[in-house]
Amino acid sequence: MSFKKIEISELEFQPFGKIGKEWMLVTAGTPEKFNTMTASWGQVGVLWNKNVLTCYIRPNRYTYGFIEDSDCFTASFFGEEHRSVLSFCGAHSGRDCDKMAETGLVPAELEGGIGFEQAELVLVCRKLYSYDLEEKGFITDDGIPEKFFGSDANPYHRAYIAEIMGVYVKE
Repeated sequence: MSFKKIEISELEFQPFGKIGKEWMLVTAGTPEKFNTMTASWGQVGVLWNKNVLTCYIRPNRYTYGFIEDSDCFTASFFGEEHRSVLSFCGAHSGRDCDKMAETGLVPAELEGGIGFEQAELVLVCRKLYSYDLEEKGFITDDGIPEKFFGSDANPYHRAYIAEIMGVYVKE
């Protein structure tokens, strides 16, 4: 499989469907050692006159260390036929299994990031800023902290705002 780099202005991207419903694989590391995880929370937009993607990673996730140690990460988007792959990568840790062997994903190096040959779209992102979500930051009483955070298994996320440096689509 090969990819074609396109200008971001050519990208037709519906974030509510792509991120929230179809999900994405967030991947960081080197070709020799990387990890990927499924994410369904994130944003794309413009900040500081740059096209950005924001993703959220809990510090207890294996991918967290890879993102912390990397300047770049990727967000890979797939067709519905790969739903089981994304489900697997969201339910299993790379600490405990070889996700590539288990899913058949084939890594593809793109601008120093790792995407996957099966992806329909890969965004290569360069980290610009990170911050930690905290309970004291919530300004409404919608029950979000109680629903999504607070246990050792569900610590608050770190947010990564990253410039989209490359947009790759399946040829």
